[in-house]
Amino acid sequence: MTEQKTWSQRFESALHPAIACFNASIGFDIELIEYDITGSVAHVKMLAHTGIISESEAQQLVAGLEQIRSEYHQGKFNPGVDAEDVHLAVERRLTDIVGDVGKKLHTARSRNDQVGTDTRLYLRDQIDQIRNQLRHFQEVLLNLAKAHVETLIPGYTHLQRAQPVSLAHHLLAYVEMLERDWQRLGEIRRRVNISPLGCGALAGTTFPIDRHHTAETLHFEGIYGNSLDGVSDRDFAIEFLCAASLIMVHLSRLSEEIILWASQEFGFVTLIDSCATGSSIMPQKKNPDVPELVRGKTGRVFGHLQGLLVLMKGLPLAYNKDLQEDKEALFDSVNTIKACLEAMTILWQEGLEFRTERLASAVTEDFSNATDVADYLASKGVPFREAYNLVGKVVRGCLASGKLLKDLSLEQWQELHPAFEEDIYQAIAPIQVVARRNSYGGTGFDQVRRGIQDACDRLNSNHD
Repeated sequence: MTEQKTWSQRFESALHPAIACFNASIGFDIELIEYDITGSVAHVKMLAHTGIISESEAQQLVAGLEQIRSEYHQGKFNPGVDAEDVHLAVERRLTDIVGDVGKKLHTARSRNDQVGTDTRLYLRDQIDQIRNQLRHFQEVLLNLAKAHVETLIPGYTHLQRAQPVSLAHHLLAYVEMLERDWQRLGEIRRRVNISPLGCGALAGTTFPIDRHHTAETLHFEGIYGNSLDGVSDRDFAIEFLCAASLIMVHLSRLSEEIILWASQEFGFVTLIDSCATGSSIMPQKKNPDVPELVRGKTGRVFGHLQGLLVLMKGLPLAYNKDLQEDKEALFDSVNTIKACLEAMTILWQEGLEFRTERLASAVTEDFSNATDVADYLASKGVPFREAYNLVGKVVRGCLASGKLLKDLSLEQWQELHPAFEEDIYQAIAPIQVVARRNSYGGTGFDQVRRGIQDACDRLNSNHD
């Protein structure tokens, strides 16, 4: 016979077993057990602080809750579907441990404000962990940037060779993206860190609780000012999934570049064996599984964001059971991001090797220095648009004759325009092309070194 539920005295019969399974969330919200116990300990201490329960009762409840925490860590507390959710599982076990005083745990509290508190405690903790991971990944990219300031790589627009850039400059672009991710999560954390505990089911409580006491105990920065909003708000979860989606966008873009660079057509990087796999049928293959998986997992995080937006869009105030569906989306997104950041950090730290000779060759085999010819003429007083059109004709002629700009003789240059002098060859040398782009934020080596130093300063200060 199915066990009667805590709430079921209103009902004449037990819940149908299939419905009980469908209704239960214990299979996934057990993830919240540490936070549920921590929130309950704070709630108990507040109940004693306000005289709602005695100090002796509070001590028994806290000891019992900490015993449950210990049992869970030791693998001795594994509630099943009959527990319905983590909150009832803890309360039931607490009553087994301390007796009837355990039934006082839920005084002046609803599962609605309880789950909201647990979720915020969980997400606050996970945001801190993810931000630490972002910092570590930035450090890895920065160390690579320091080693490759004067390593050149083709820069692309429309996936067409555009202008050569410093490899360090390219890596710094991702350091900047990750910096925005780090900052964005810090901003979201402040809105996560608001306590709904004490909002009750939807309307508050008749007990003389002290919501500020529990908020301070749990290190929340404030409390919800409206009980209806407090139990039904999931803006913070949606904001997190927005930030999570952007993190995955950045990781996916970087993954796509690795996949391209590792191909035979590009040949810019070699994959180290410890971070690549082979083919089951083609023995020559070395596959970039890590970036491919990151690129693939991006879609699931996007899907969770869309799912939560659709979940929330039609919910009337206050709490609705639909909100149970926020957990799996949140948990899976957190786990996906953490796994992807860890894998990408390892890949960039020890799984890639840049083929510097191939890169050096790549920046000399195209017309990505054409803009510098136009700039050269403009510096000699030729109007830029006129210079631009002239260089376009030069490139067309070179393509027809199978030459590059560096292959033209000085006489050929001067036939094109008398402003050309011997220094044209220095002006179009790839190293000079990159070095001269020294405008603020550009790829010039001085600017790149400044960018590295600025990024290092940010990481060392670690301020939001």
